[in-house]
Amino acid sequence: MVRPRLKPGTKIPSPEEAAAIRAGIDADPDTRVLDKEWFERARPAREVVPHIVERYERTQALKRKLEKSGEQVLASIVLDKEVVDHFQATGPGWMEHVNDILRRAAFGDEAQS
Repeated sequence: MVRPRLKPGTKIPSPEEAAAIRAGIDADPDTRVLDKEWFERARPAREVVPHIVERYERTQALKRKLEKSGEQVLASIVLDKEVVDHFQATGPGWMEHVNDILRRAAFGDEAQS
């Protein structure tokens, strides 16, 4: 058997530690060994939940674009539903509008957009 190359500093459990880990896995009712049949039935995420994969890929592409520009960052914040609904109802560009309002609130009316 060929051992995989490991990163420096990788610690391999001793046989006793490995046995304790295995016993813990076996005792956990929420875990199971994924056998050959499970892998044969497995399907790619893109096939099972394409909308989630596509949203993730769009988000990653946007993050890369913003990081290259160095001027904007992708941030997640919690807002009241009615606030988001209000701005979304204004149509495309609503996020830029929110950014402009936050910029003016943070830096005053003379803040450039």
